[in-house]
Amino acid sequence: MLSYPDIDPVAISLGPFQVHWYGLMYVVGFVAAWWLGRQRAQRIGLTRDDVGDLLFYAAIGVVVGGRLGYALFYGLPQWFADPLWIFRVWDGGMSFHGGLVGVLLAALWFARKKGLAFISLTDFVAPLVPIGLGAGRIGNFINHELPGRVTGLPWGMPFPGMGPEPRHPSSLYEALLEGVVLFVVLWWVSARPQRRGLVSGLFLVLYGAFRFLVEFVRLPDAHIGYLAFGWVTMGMLLTLPMIAVGLALIAWSRRQAVDVRV
Repeated sequence: MLSYPDIDPVAISLGPFQVHWYGLMYVVGFVAAWWLGRQRAQRIGLTRDDVGDLLFYAAIGVVVGGRLGYALFYGLPQWFADPLWIFRVWDGGMSFHGGLVGVLLAALWFARKKGLAFISLTDFVAPLVPIGLGAGRIGNFINHELPGRVTGLPWGMPFPGMGPEPRHPSSLYEALLEGVVLFVVLWWVSARPQRRGLVSGLFLVLYGAFRFLVEFVRLPDAHIGYLAFGWVTMGMLLTLPMIAVGLALIAWSRRQAVDVRV
């Protein structure tokens, strides 16, 4: 059994001004996406400055969509009890699925502004996302969020505030799968021209599959619990449409020409 690291969720504190690790993880994700996107910007007909603009709109989509998604899917009682809670993003509570919708809307607007095919843009963006996902899960771990089920595996660790039983470090599993593995696969596949829609479809299928699997060892939100059969969670249900759309995109891509720009 391992010990849960004692890391202060506040990275920097200067009087009333505090910078949380959770927020810094978002900065890491956006900086990584900005730097990687600039390396491939010309492949899709964008300038390096365009990548900065795209990431600015995507950041708004992530924060607004992620917070609203969490409030709607997981936190309605808390939102009703404390309306200002929704603005305290630094306390945690972001939905990937809501953030994804926000990013897609931002990408749709940006694609129309630049005269780009929407799917070509999402193929370009998909490999830039996993580093941010992985960093965000590390932020969850530091924030003592997303506890796992009790386990007898040697890397289990007691979760703060939940007794001495060792538990799966489920947020670290997600950091590895959604961050490292997903990035390596998508960056490698997109290194050479592919049929339009393939990279976007792979992103949806792989993220959905990874998230679905980790949900088996991750405790559901206490106020929601299991939705059916003692194991079906809200996270599982939200990933199923992603997997279905991803598979449909991959099938659709087989009828498309190779998109040499991405």
